[in-house]
Amino acid sequence: MTRLRIGSRGSALALAQSTWVKQQIEAHYPDLQVELSIIKTIGDRFIDRPIAAVGGKGVFTKEIEDALLSQTIDLAVHSMKDLPTELPKGLTIAAVPAREDARDVLVTKSGLKLADLARGARVATGSLRRQAQLLHHRGDLVVTPIRGNVDTRLRKLDDGAADGLIMAAAGLKRIGRAERIGEYLSDDICLSAVAQGALAIETRDDGALRQLLSFLHDSTSAAETLAERALLRRLSGGCH
Repeated sequence: MTRLRIGSRGSALALAQSTWVKQQIEAHYPDLQVELSIIKTIGDRFIDRPIAAVGGKGVFTKEIEDALLSQTIDLAVHSMKDLPTELPKGLTIAAVPAREDARDVLVTKSGLKLADLARGARVATGSLRRQAQLLHHRGDLVVTPIRGNVDTRLRKLDDGAADGLIMAAAGLKRIGRAERIGEYLSDDICLSAVAQGALAIETRDDGALRQLLSFLHDSTSAAETLAERALLRRLSGGCH
């Protein structure tokens, strides 16, 4: 193999993640030509509606997996929390790199903590999981829907669309926006999504590619996410 094609969504976060994987492969195999291929998913096309209204499972992965199966790309880099627990026949998770921070965080313009938000404050999230847990903890808040990539959400916050955002710590850290984090939310307030903070490198079920990517695999992160995804699969969990 002399060339490796990586499929990725086109958001700043997705590109940061796939570029990191590209750089690791290039450093480990200097003679290998590694290319990025940007693929738009249904979840990227319909950003004017909640994720649960866009479709079922795989709204951020199906088109990329189709490219893998058609051999247009050789591997895909996903945020593992976006990846359905049931993979298409012929595909596998070849490597799970070391996991980033799995927690949810609160972002506000002034750095306020959740307890400091006024009654009726508007907190934005695109996640039903976050909405349910937040309102269970503080039923006096108003949860408003929001879509878009990390920078788009931060810009909407700064423009006054909400008083706070609930986001994943990992996403902010990976694109260099960790300074925007106002508070890390404990599991008692907002238990994070299954496999949050972890990457999944998906390939065709090919032993050679698994071996080639084995240097990226972190056994502890793989064990954690395998257990979490097993629970999600048992519950038949998804965007709804």
